[in-house]
Amino acid sequence: MSTTKIVEGVFAINKPKSISSAQVLRDVQRAFNQSKLFAPWLDNEKAKRTEESRHQRSRRKDKHIKVKLGHGGTLDPLATGVLIVGVGKGTKHLQAFLGCTKTYEATILFGAATDTYDVLGKVLGKAPYAHLTRDKVETALNRFRGSIMQRPPLYSALRMDGKRLYEYAREGKEIPREIQERPVTTESMTLREWLPAGCHSYTWPAEEADEEDKTVAEKVLHLGATSEDRTDEHPRTDDPLDNNFTPGSKRRREIDDEDDADIGITPATKRRDISPLPVMSGAKQERLEIQSEDFVPATAAPADKETSSGELSPQNGPPAARLSMTVTSGFYVRSLCHDLGEEVGSLGIMSELVRTRQADFELGRNVLEYDDLCKAEDVWAPMVAQALNDWDSKRVEKSNNGSSDSPAPV
Repeated sequence: MSTTKIVEGVFAINKPKSISSAQVLRDVQRAFNQSKLFAPWLDNEKAKRTEESRHQRSRRKDKHIKVKLGHGGTLDPLATGVLIVGVGKGTKHLQAFLGCTKTYEATILFGAATDTYDVLGKVLGKAPYAHLTRDKVETALNRFRGSIMQRPPLYSALRMDGKRLYEYAREGKEIPREIQERPVTTESMTLREWLPAGCHSYTWPAEEADEEDKTVAEKVLHLGATSEDRTDEHPRTDDPLDNNFTPGSKRRREIDDEDDADIGITPATKRRDISPLPVMSGAKQERLEIQSEDFVPATAAPADKETSSGELSPQNGPPAARLSMTVTSGFYVRSLCHDLGEEVGSLGIMSELVRTRQADFELGRNVLEYDDLCKAEDVWAPMVAQALNDWDSKRVEKSNNGSSDSPAPV
């Protein structure tokens, strides 16, 4: 298709599992750069650059002209779902999406804790789970509804003394002081499905942490805390079936964060300091490097049968639960899974995460599929053009009505 109209604005794409948000933007940018739909945008940008002074041109690190992209809240490689993308002048509106509520569906697997609070980390400890029931978890969820205080994970991009928390973790250094809890709000939370042992294929990570950072895990990750629900009836032991808690080690993690980073980004730069960002942190818009990343996805493998070494079988493996929640900016789903595990007298890690809705964008309604970008331009271009036009029409309508640029909360 050919057009002389400069198309730009905001649309949403369904991010697949096992790739970072940054990689999604690179793939989108590659498709847009080669398309007829965005040729007028590129021509216009080229014309503007020819009018720049020599000093302005010399300051540009990237001399190549690419379609300008950004996103309004990053998702971790483990996560899937709504990734809001700004194109051209649309990137200036991404900040408005950082403070809006989001809806997630998450799966928590009980009985283990990791340094990253999810299945991508190293196992720090194990805890009893035979006592867990749907009713017990339902009751525990009450503590996490409404306005609560939540401690962000160590593997997040919040700064402490000018340094991101994940950098301390990767270097194996103790943070200068305790990570403080922050106020967040859960507008709704539902236990959608209870998955007893043997009725799911989720498993703990295979890699166990060493003993090097037990002290760090105890002090920083608060894995040694005792829940009001934990009693001597379910002590932690060293047996994997009895599930001992053993705090442990550092882990290099791809933090493009799933539940953690609400940040507007501009992909044409190469600054490493933002690729991992805290989900829904409410942080201001920053720039994101765009360069290749190696990522080995974690998959939910079927549980093994019990062996002589004491490995778990489906019959005695841990239960899991699927949760649905609508939360405000700053909420960490990984922290919820970790804290919920403690609350029910066990441990917990996040095994899956889907962002089903953000602002006016919702899966199955007005979110484009990532796989469509792999098809011919005449397949995806009309959908992208229509999505950008729809967003711009709503923006103009809100402006004419005197409404703010902020997206409607969910």
